[in-house]
Amino acid sequence: MIRELKIAVSASGKEAQYDEHAKNIAGQKFIIANILAKSVEAFRGMKPKDIIPYIEGEPYISKVPVEPGHTNAAREENGQRVVGLNTENQEINEGLVRFDVICYVRLPERNGEKTSDGKKKPLTQIIINLEMQKDQPREYQILNRAVFYVSRQISAQKERDFTGSHYDDIKSVYSIWICMNMEENSMSHIHLTKEDMMGSQLWRGGLDLFHIVMIGIGKDLPGQEGNYELHRFLGTIFSQKLAVEEKLHIMKTEYDISEEEDFRKDVNEMCNLGEGIMEEGIAIGMEKGREEGIAIGETRGRESGLVQGREEGIKELIRNMHKNGFTAEQIAAAIDKDLEEVRAVLTDK
Repeated sequence: MIRELKIAVSASGKEAQYDEHAKNIAGQKFIIANILAKSVEAFRGMKPKDIIPYIEGEPYISKVPVEPGHTNAAREENGQRVVGLNTENQEINEGLVRFDVICYVRLPERNGEKTSDGKKKPLTQIIINLEMQKDQPREYQILNRAVFYVSRQISAQKERDFTGSHYDDIKSVYSIWICMNMEENSMSHIHLTKEDMMGSQLWRGGLDLFHIVMIGIGKDLPGQEGNYELHRFLGTIFSQKLAVEEKLHIMKTEYDISEEEDFRKDVNEMCNLGEGIMEEGIAIGMEKGREEGIAIGETRGRESGLVQGREEGIKELIRNMHKNGFTAEQIAAAIDKDLEEVRAVLTDK
């Protein structure tokens, strides 16, 4: 049991490191760009390399807390109060659940779009949140968590991206969930829609503030044909079956992605940790199987011993009763045994 616990602790440590490298990879701009090209309408038809400049600054990876009251942080700059994403005080906020990846992305201009009054439409920002899942969790319904996350990213904009009652300044949020090891490759867009139950009043405001994109990556890597370009891309990167060089070769030849040192390092570490997790998972299974086998053997041994002991006791009782003058018929009636069984014991030397 102690040995199994040690193996499990080691494996959980590797899993945490594996998750960290997976998030670092997901936070790379060229990875985000490939995801946006297939999941956000404004970037459809654009090449990922052309999307990268629209990703502002460096993405926040496992830095911004999810919990209410912790997502934003205020600071003083030149005597003014400035509110932004809370990426400081990691020690103070230790233990808080954090968004895997968050970044701001500018939307591209569409042929000089203008507002209703003829003015040039200002550049628009959206907030992108990427979440990595090794599979679909069983302890809760994943869509409920996704709704909570996207809601937090909307409510957290208060006093950060808009002030007072300037709700028109709310930025659209895309919470994109990548779930590995699914039964099939899939992609779903969950968003707000308007259903007229009576009349057809045109209510002012946008229904495009709330977006959840669920991307299911199948267990087997899809081929290059069909509409599985993004799934093959993500499946290649996060596969626990492909070797590092295989992954980098596919990235370079099929997606024209150069081998940046940090990216290669994270992929290499993730592959090594993935192999370690699998090996230690097998070790845990073998150790558990060995212990369960011993336990089953001991239980069966005890059960067998009890049965055998009980049988020997009954035989001894039959012999003792016979020595004290009881007939086979009387013994059989007294201990509720078949007469032939009693006679067999008495004739057995």
